Parts: sequence; C-alpha cells; structure tokens
Amino acid sequence: MAGDLRVLSWNVYHGRDRPPDPALFTLRSRLFKVTEMDASHVQVNRPLFGEFATVIAREPWSVCMLQEFPPAWAHALAQRCEAEPHLVLTSRNQLGSIRRRLAMWNPDLIASGEGGSNLTLVRAPWRIAGRASALLNPFPRRGLRERRRMTMTLIADDADEVAVANLHATAGDQPQAELDVRRGAETAVGFARDRPLVFGGDLNLRPARSALFGELSSRFGLTGATAPEAIDHMLSRGLAIEEPPHRLPPERRELPAEAGRRLRLSDHAPLEARFRTFL
Repeated sequence: MAGDLRVLSWNVYHGRDRPPDPALFTLRSRLFKVTEMDASHVQVNRPLFGEFATVIAREPWSVCMLQEFPPAWAHALAQRCEAEPHLVLTSRNQLGSIRRRLAMWNPDLIASGEGGSNLTLVRAPWRIAGRASALLNPFPRRGLRERRRMTMTLIADDADEVAVANLHATAGDQPQAELDVRRGAETAVGFARDRPLVFGGDLNLRPARSALFGELSSRFGLTGATAPEAIDHMLSRGLAIEEPPHRLPPERRELPAEAGRRLRLSDHAPLEARFRTFL
C-alpha cells in the first residue's frame, strides 16, 4: 500500500546466538565449538547465516535496518529477502578478509573483532533512490578501531520519499555515544532536508539516563524512544505513527534446534514500527 512503511531494526550481534542463560557460554564452546544446552535452549559456535536469513526474511518489513552485521553476508541476505541493499562498513574492519575467515572458522572466539557494518534493506514497493554515509567520530576516545559510520538511505515509492538513517553508536561510553547520536541526528536531518526521516538503530543510550532525547525532540523533531531503559530506538519526524516502535517477543528470533531446544539469535530483540506518510 502506497504510503505505508513498516520498519524493522535489529542489532544482530555479529551473526551469533545468545541463549537466555549466560552459563551456556563456556570456555570449551568458545575454544572448541562444543554445543552447550540446558532444558530449553542451545548455545552454538558456528556460522548462522541461514538462521538469521530465515528470521529476517520472514518478517513483513518494507525497510530493515541492521547493526553489527557481518559484511560478507550482505549480498546473500539481500537476495534471500528480495530487497535492495545499502551497506556501510563501521568499526574493526582493518584486514577485513582475514577477520571474516576467522569469523567463519570460530564466530565466538573473534566475536566483535569480526568487523561490523550497518546494512539497510529496502523492499518493493519502496526502492533506494539515494545513498550516503557519514563518519560520526573521526577521533574516538578509545582508538580508531571504534570509528562509527552511519548509513543514510533515501527511499521512494510512486508518491513519497523518506530518508532512513541507520547507526550503531559507541558502546560502554555514554559521553561518546551522545556525541555520536547528536552528530548523527544533525547529519541525517541535513540529508533528509524537508523529507520525512526515520533515525535509529542501536544508540547505546537509555532515555531514563540521558537528556539527549529531549534535545533530539526539541532541536530536530525526532521522537519515539522505545522505552526508558532501552538502548535500541527508532525515532522519526514527519511521519504518522501507526504502530510505535516496540520490541518483538523472544520467540520471533528463535528457531528449533537439536534435542527439542530453541536457538535464540542475537543479544538484542528486534524493533518493529509502522509509519504512514502524510497524503
């Protein structure tokens, strides 16, 4: 339906699983790739492209914003989802081909050292009408490996254009994350100009603990934080909110696994929202 925009945002944890019980992350699993299990879930240490592709492709989104995404998966995932991709490399991508081979061999051992990206996928009737990116922290306080880039995608259907900004702000450093997000919002608003804007991803900021969300609203017109203690957000301006951003329940990112257990993907719940352009 023209004007209808369903958006999914998900930090995919570098393509790894995350069971509810952290005790399943054992040293023998990390070193020797042994599958661990409790009464309900498994923890595996192997590439999970097929599992992530199954979960992402089955969701009814128009735009999908992914963070901590394994760059080598982008083309195959876009094909699986019948979507156009816009990929921007973010942090830890030096010697990328070596890192990706190590991640294929032992995902949990290299973990975030695999190298990440932001990937935005767009499905018909929407299409990609423009691509850009922005470096948010040229001189990060914790070293160049923590550089962050934002993906900016202009999407269009037969009647409307909407700008989509997808970012992953610095983790574990609130002042730096606030700088990342403030600079990202200013840049995204400049990219969007007078068009509607969806701005979000893993912001690594909790509205209950950061005054920045008030500034994002008053200065840029960006509203719609997920929850007071959430760090994943999908803010917007210039769009009617049909379904506000909300976390999907755990079973939406789980798949059947061995011995009747479940495989839970990522340490983040996906966010979903539905917007409508003003006619």
